[in-house]
Amino acid sequence: MRPILASSLAAFLLAGCSLAPTYRRPAAPVPAAYPEPASQEDIGTPAADLAWRRFFGDARLRRLIRLALDNNRDFRVAALNVERVRALYDIQRTALIPSLDATADGTRSRTPADLGSSGRPVTGSTYRVGGSVPSYEIDFFGRVRSLRDQVLQQYLATDEARLSAQLGLVSAVARQYLALLAADEQLALARRISDAAERSYELNQKTFEAGVSSELDLSSSEAQRETYRANVASFEQQRARAENALVLLVGAPLPSDLPPAGSLAAQGLIEDLPAGLPSELLSRRPDIRAAEHTLRAANANIGVARAAFFPSVTLTAFAGTASAELSGLFKDGSGAWSFSPSVTVPIFAAGRNKAQLKVARVEQRIGIANYEKAVQSAFRDVADALAVRASVNAQIAAQEARVAAAQRRHDLTDQRYQGGIDSFLALLLARQELFGAQQSLLDARLLRLTNLVSLYAALGGGWKDDASGPSRAVRPPATP
Repeated sequence: MRPILASSLAAFLLAGCSLAPTYRRPAAPVPAAYPEPASQEDIGTPAADLAWRRFFGDARLRRLIRLALDNNRDFRVAALNVERVRALYDIQRTALIPSLDATADGTRSRTPADLGSSGRPVTGSTYRVGGSVPSYEIDFFGRVRSLRDQVLQQYLATDEARLSAQLGLVSAVARQYLALLAADEQLALARRISDAAERSYELNQKTFEAGVSSELDLSSSEAQRETYRANVASFEQQRARAENALVLLVGAPLPSDLPPAGSLAAQGLIEDLPAGLPSELLSRRPDIRAAEHTLRAANANIGVARAAFFPSVTLTAFAGTASAELSGLFKDGSGAWSFSPSVTVPIFAAGRNKAQLKVARVEQRIGIANYEKAVQSAFRDVADALAVRASVNAQIAAQEARVAAAQRRHDLTDQRYQGGIDSFLALLLARQELFGAQQSLLDARLLRLTNLVSLYAALGGGWKDDASGPSRAVRPPATP
């Protein structure tokens, strides 16, 4: 076995370096700072270091997110893709190490008389037992190493894509849960207004029958009653669709033992998320890291294409024992070995190698463009969320003042109507204004909460399950 082991060791040590170009991270095509400065920029834990269990205070929401991470089919496919590419990497990296097989073979042949030198038919046998190195490429020009690096970067990109999918799933479940809470509150509001409209219609009907009010007031109150009935039916549909969308994200029917649902006002999301600098997104956002790993894979593929222009050296070896008789395999003097290197030099390929190198370089430029696009998209996500955060509190304050004014107008108009001073039309308009103001206030509060979730995700939060690390993290494989 010494010759075969020596040849394998020599081949491994003689393997050369990769011909892939030196990787340099492209410059981020975004401004150095966000257009909307954060009000608490230097306060709080960065979103990427803040586990989603800490960010979301609603126990029911935390349970739903955990269920979604366990059952959502899209996220399950993303996790399985990581396992698949990991297995491909394990296969590819073994190409750098010569494999050793135990072999045993026998051959028995007959040579006709007219082909033999003695003029007689000859029957012969050959038996061999030993170890062999199948065809092994000595990586002088780094082709196999570049292939290994390419698959490694693809694996890392897939794992980052899994983390990005988790980030997206966590934020999607949170936004849909908030939308469901808002739908519940909108439905409750519509039912209260509908009940008030029903009471007004009954009162107008009685006063009309008594000859006190006009038919116009009765018809107006009836039209308003039916309008609010239709609103209730519409909000019931919206609420049902919101729950169906949440069930789809969770990937399973909602359990009956979930914690009680909170309200929009009781969510308690962490607000002091420091925005930092745009350059920090390069390490915080999994989608940007995935794009960079994909770019690195394209960079390694250039090394594969370049190596095709150089000779390919392969090795086949055998060491063991051989004999013409099966009984003589392990006798003294039956040792045998063979060492068969071969060199293939590319001479003419009709431009195929040049075309493959051109394809590899174009794919690298595509990877650069995709990486820059990922950075720009991340910058816009954060900038948009910061812009909303800077003004949404003022919007809510204005809507609260509007609701207070509309409520006061409604109460005064109702008193004047009861006193016979105003017609029912004035009360109808006041009620419509109050309902619209209350709806707008709910929308503004929902916007504030969903924007906080969007900012948390845009800054790279949501892929950690607890303070110690990522949820179900897949560790990078060791590089041989």
